[in-house]
Amino acid sequence: MNTHNAASIVIADVHPLIRAGMASLIEKQDAFRLLGQAASGQQAMEMCDLLQPDLLLMDLNMPDCDGIEAIGRISARHPGAKIIILSGHEGEDEADRGMRAGASAYMAKSAPLDDLMACIHTVLSGKKYMMPEMAIKLASRIHGNQLTPRERDILGHLATGMSNKVIARAAGIGVGTVKFHVKSIMSKLNVCTRTEAAMVAARRGLVHFS
Repeated sequence: MNTHNAASIVIADVHPLIRAGMASLIEKQDAFRLLGQAASGQQAMEMCDLLQPDLLLMDLNMPDCDGIEAIGRISARHPGAKIIILSGHEGEDEADRGMRAGASAYMAKSAPLDDLMACIHTVLSGKKYMMPEMAIKLASRIHGNQLTPRERDILGHLATGMSNKVIARAAGIGVGTVKFHVKSIMSKLNVCTRTEAAMVAARRGLVHFS
């Protein structure tokens, strides 16, 4: 194997068997060179500082340091760092947060090997990659960032637990108008309850609590 021009990779995952499996896949590829394996977010950061790999494969469910927090710190220390999230869950919330923190791609651990290889090559070329299914899910969330100024105002009140009547008084509008806006907000955020609306809004930075 010629490793002179091989891309260097670090794997970070809390599960030894998953690390071993990923390591085996990487080592079988002539284009890649495995530099090391990390079992925690802290270890992943330390390896990136020490080894400066071309690519980091990162799980989000990490001990001692949340995976997304680790991604954010690594990206801050090493601008341009190439990081692929490998997750056991296909949740658009964590995909969105991970990409915002600095990751270049989000892949499910259950994805076919060909998809993973395509993802790695895409990211190493300097581009971002997203599974088609996840891209569709994330695209559907864009509407949540298209709330009108009035809806954002009402969402802020709703997130603090105010009732429609209290929101109406605070906003200087009728209760019926509040109900209309709340229904629109929940539709745009794709949620079913006021509590979910508040949680999603907080995660996406649509509201801020002092």
